[in-house]
Amino acid sequence: MRTVCKSRWFLPLFSVALGLVVFGAQAVGGHPGSGLISLGIMSAMGAVFLFGGRSETIRGLRGDGRDERFRQIDIHATAFAGMVVTAAIIIAFVVSLAQGHDGGSYTWLGAVAGVAYLVAIVTLRLRS
Repeated sequence: MRTVCKSRWFLPLFSVALGLVVFGAQAVGGHPGSGLISLGIMSAMGAVFLFGGRSETIRGLRGDGRDERFRQIDIHATAFAGMVVTAAIIIAFVVSLAQGHDGGSYTWLGAVAGVAYLVAIVTLRLRS
C-alpha cells in the first residue's frame, strides 16, 4: 500500500475518484449541476498534483518526493489542522447551544475526535 500511495498517480487519481463520489452524492440529492462543479474542482486539483511535479511541495504532498524533512512538516501540519478543526467543532457546539439547539450535530464529531486522539495516545505509548 505504501508503494501505491507514493506513486505520482495516486493523489491525482484519488482526487478524481473523490470528485466522482461527490458528484454521485450531489446527483442523488437532486443537484447534478453542483456535482459537476465539484467534480471539475476535484479534477482540477488532481491535474495540479499530476502536472506540478517540479514543485517540491507538490511532490511532497503527492508522496513521490517525500523525505524526513517533509514527513516532519506533514506531522506538524496535520497536528495544526486537527487542533483547528477540534476548536471549530467546540465553537460550533457552544454556538449551537447558545442558539437554543442541542448541539447534536457537533457532538458526534467531537466524540470521534476525542476517541481517535485517545486511541492514538494509547497505541503510540504502547509502541514506544
